[in-house]
Amino acid sequence: MIKSLSTDATLANAGLSAEEQDLFSNARPTAYEPYSIKAVEDFANWCRANSLWILAFGTGCGAIELRPLMTARFDANRIGVAGRPTPRQASVFIIGGYSSVKTLKRIVRSYEQMQGPKFVIALGICPVNGGMYWDSYNTIKRLDQYIPVDLYITGCMPRPEVLVAGALELKKMIKEGRCDGANRYVENFDWYKANQKKVIKKWDMPDYNW
Repeated sequence: MIKSLSTDATLANAGLSAEEQDLFSNARPTAYEPYSIKAVEDFANWCRANSLWILAFGTGCGAIELRPLMTARFDANRIGVAGRPTPRQASVFIIGGYSSVKTLKRIVRSYEQMQGPKFVIALGICPVNGGMYWDSYNTIKRLDQYIPVDLYITGCMPRPEVLVAGALELKKMIKEGRCDGANRYVENFDWYKANQKKVIKKWDMPDYNW
């Protein structure tokens, strides 16, 4: 919990009670700083790549193929993939399916609760270009305009074999230090927030009045 902030950094939750302020973040996100020794950072990336704890956000039909991924037939645990119940315990955020404006609010909220470094997988064609909902008035077309995406797995819907291949590709990218989505979010924070506010008119959350 950050106790002191400059006036510019303090957000709208300053008017809440002391108890409620502890429930909401009142600071902009900070970038992840790699270890100064490359060998240490490489080892850390190896550990992260082999401990992919996923938060699966099933928004629609895209989530169907996530279930068999964890069964004995495909056994994602053997490659270090495990499901987690909360954002704060997860390092990989999988958005499976289309994202409505109402859903986007929860996606952003969940993503910002995750600890960095964190990684995002867009699952299915809908998070890429809207898919069959590309002209819907209430569905976003490109997820990467609202949160950074590290890996796309296209298809409608991609089979579990493709999800396993995607997880292996993500592991490779992490080991090579190529998954910098969390830092891109920090560096382009104002741009992401501006895009989010274009479609989400009411946050109903004290820490989003910025």
